[in-house]
Amino acid sequence: MGKKSKRNSGPKPGGARAEKLAQRRAERESAESIVTRPFEGVAAECDLVALREFVPSATAPLPVPGADRDITLATVLPGAVAALARENGGVNESFVGVQVQAYSQDLGADLAASVEWVKSASAGDSLPAADPTEDTPDLKTVIDPDAILDITVHQNFDWWIPEGVEPAPEVAATVQQANAAIMPSARLNADGVVAAWWVDAGDKAHIRWVRPENEDDLMLALARVHAAGGLHLGEGSRYAGSFRTHGLLVPVFDLDPEMHADEWAPATVELGNRLAEALAVNAPLTTEERRARDGLRGRQVTLR
Repeated sequence: MGKKSKRNSGPKPGGARAEKLAQRRAERESAESIVTRPFEGVAAECDLVALREFVPSATAPLPVPGADRDITLATVLPGAVAALARENGGVNESFVGVQVQAYSQDLGADLAASVEWVKSASAGDSLPAADPTEDTPDLKTVIDPDAILDITVHQNFDWWIPEGVEPAPEVAATVQQANAAIMPSARLNADGVVAAWWVDAGDKAHIRWVRPENEDDLMLALARVHAAGGLHLGEGSRYAGSFRTHGLLVPVFDLDPEMHADEWAPATVELGNRLAEALAVNAPLTTEERRARDGLRGRQVTLR
């Protein structure tokens, strides 16, 4: 009698190979369930991505139709909680954060769940982590999807402590530690420029510009502009690369740190015009443009 074939017998249950296959399957299913563009359909998408990923300290009134209280969006709250309510001068202040310690596969649903929770929270309550369910409404129905955020950029975290309140020593120490680590930041204020953020990182300054276009379309436009020698913000600047995050592409430029953020606004407008012209071109890339595209892709990373 011939030997029994082991073909198609599969991995031995409980064996190392079976565990590895199960782990890979779980990782694949988890990746497939991630919402890659969680803030899509909201006018403030690009700024929400910036606030979530790299802006240190900023707040903005959140447009929540039907809410009987003001709700403030924040980059990060004390303890990196999802939401909190506090009393300030006899007024109940409500906050939701986007840089949180724990989050689900859908950051848009997390934000919606946090807003729904804080609508009825009492002063002193905090939400460690959002817990969206099947009943959590879509973010576009929780906030005004057409509203642009009126963002205030802070150069410290002193706003964590209500005015006139003497913080506990451990709280004061936490704020002091956070303030010591913060890097000066600003949102460029220029016509037609949305979600271009400047940061002084010490030896260099940077502008990170969150763009709303389809990633592939924007990459082609960047290649066309680069091949023509226009992918820069003028003297003292250099295109450093780009990163992908939450379904959007973010070009990054290294800058002369001696110049103030506002001084880069005119050049950013000009680059925006060059990109708009390139985005309108439907012709195939030239040889030089293809070479430029390949070089740009080599300097691209993915955050999440």
